[in-house]
Amino acid sequence: MEVPEHREIRELARRFLEEARPLLWEYEAKEAFPWPLVERMAELGFLGVFVPEALGGAGLDFWAYIALLEELGGVSSLRSILSVQQSLVLTPLLTFGKEAQKRRYVPRLARGEILGAFGLTEPGSGSDAASLRTRAHRDGAFYVLEGQKTFISHANVAEVFLIFAKTDPQAGARGITCFLVERGDGVRTQPLKGKLGLRAADTGVVFLDGVRVPEDRVLGREGEGFRIAMATLDTGRISLAAGAVGLMQRALDLSLRYTREREQFGRPVASFQLVQGHLAEMKLDLEASRLLTYQAAWKKQKGERYTLEASLAKLYASEAANRVAYRAIQVHGGYGFLEEYEVARLYRDARILTLYEGTSEVQRLIIGAHLTGMKGFA
Repeated sequence: MEVPEHREIRELARRFLEEARPLLWEYEAKEAFPWPLVERMAELGFLGVFVPEALGGAGLDFWAYIALLEELGGVSSLRSILSVQQSLVLTPLLTFGKEAQKRRYVPRLARGEILGAFGLTEPGSGSDAASLRTRAHRDGAFYVLEGQKTFISHANVAEVFLIFAKTDPQAGARGITCFLVERGDGVRTQPLKGKLGLRAADTGVVFLDGVRVPEDRVLGREGEGFRIAMATLDTGRISLAAGAVGLMQRALDLSLRYTREREQFGRPVASFQLVQGHLAEMKLDLEASRLLTYQAAWKKQKGERYTLEASLAKLYASEAANRVAYRAIQVHGGYGFLEEYEVARLYRDARILTLYEGTSEVQRLIIGAHLTGMKGFA
């Protein structure tokens, strides 16, 4: 399935991680955004892997992006930055953006000159995205936005935001519109600190108090926002699954290394049957997740519908990553409970995977609706 370009980007990512890991841990300890590492990823072309060269990207395919996410999955703060920039911001811009919008934003995003954010979740609207309360009303050639978004990745570092707001509150999901909002339009943000994991990835609250946006910054058409959001999340779920695969691979690699070196009762603990049982289950979860992720990516690459496959991959891989991270702690014993051992970070970072871009419960409802033809939610 992989071609030389994919293997090259994997090797490039591995070399980058050799220098990045020690620095990243310092930023995680301070809960600070790792700007130098982001700038290095931009120099390497990581922030615009599948963006056409004519628009400032590397011009590679979606598989190259999956390969990159797998390699960076074990450093979740950096993987998150890649996922947000490409799956949640560049993907909808490339799919739904007008030519002028693409020219204005895509090259700068792909080159890492600016970062973007995806503004869907609100304090009272998470899984039920259609119930969002942010409003946008016409004022001549502008829209005026009023509302608040929360748990937004890149909230405090982004220069452009995809903001979803209701232009027709009576129309439900069909009344939602997506806007390209710039920080200079009057956006205010506030950091959210004290996260369990992803400690070097920026998360925050976005305040939209009378923000005025020109009408030419509607992404797609008025009333098409919910469709844009759902299509974007389909791609985002594949990227999360790929990142989960990378996290599991890292956890397994570290566990194999440790159990071969650690001795008890005069022999390596890797030789004990119960330890091998943990390692076997980790490998099973890893490879099952990888295949589900590749299935979803293959359908996307072919231009086929992949909502079901994306949900299957995201659900299984995110839950599996938590199981694998748990087993990694178990085979490390007491040492796995110490922050100086990387498996502790993997354990913390894995927990978010079942929550964002659609909780595990939402993924089960999506899958159930595909199977039965009946929605289990409004």
